[in-house]
Amino acid sequence: MSEVETLETTKRESMGTAATNRLRKAGHVPAVLYGHGEANEHLAIPAKQVQAMLRHHSKTVALKGASNATALVNEIQFDPLGIEVLHLDLIRVNLKEQVEVTVPIHTLGEAEGVRSGGILLENLHEIDVTCPAGAIPDSIDVDVSSLKLGGSMTAGDLPLPDGVSLVTEADQVVLHVEEPRGSVEAAPADVAAEPEVISKGGSDAEGEEA
Repeated sequence: MSEVETLETTKRESMGTAATNRLRKAGHVPAVLYGHGEANEHLAIPAKQVQAMLRHHSKTVALKGASNATALVNEIQFDPLGIEVLHLDLIRVNLKEQVEVTVPIHTLGEAEGVRSGGILLENLHEIDVTCPAGAIPDSIDVDVSSLKLGGSMTAGDLPLPDGVSLVTEADQVVLHVEEPRGSVEAAPADVAAEPEVISKGGSDAEGEEA
């Protein structure tokens, strides 16, 4: 289950590009908190705490300081290089509230079909589920060791923790094992073709009689 990370918040007094740039240079990440019919709150969070949240794969956070609430990390905006966090979107929740989230799929073991020379292909790397906000799984772990050559697993085959329900369509293929291309050997090119058999009474025989 994902950790509930604690984030210290201060209120953002100024908006706009210039104010946001100053905030980031000072080591903070701008964020907005909304939901539950309450007014939006524009906040600033220390960048170091945001990086710790990412390392721990936290999906729910406990806000302290200017705002005291439990929130779901709804969206993270990164810079073009995917390194620096530019903005956070947070939604107010309580830990028992049912939420819809996207959870990564983590494969365990080596498929039997791979040991036979096949290739394991992952069609999906994550699935959508619903669960209590305080019980969001870090990942959906699936043992692929018994998957044979030509076999597949759908979203409905994945083992889900108690209290977690599937949102992704159950018949959607998540992974499968297929034979590598070119595994069937072609006939050698230098093998001579069988000679053509000419039946008696054919055109050649008629030519000799003429």
